[in-house]
Amino acid sequence: MAARKAKTAPKKCPDCTGAGETAETVRVGSRKLRDTDHQQAALCLTCFGTGEATT
Repeated sequence: MAARKAKTAPKKCPDCTGAGETAETVRVGSRKLRDTDHQQAALCLTCFGTGEATT
């Protein structure tokens, strides 16, 4: 019988550090888009919210 390999945890996404979300700066205004001090959560576009690094 062959030895089984232990399952390893998937690597974390480097952009969101495994959380699946990133913080984006809130912008207001239609022409100049002024940045405010506020932050909002956004889906990580690298891993699409899974928190795992793509291969």
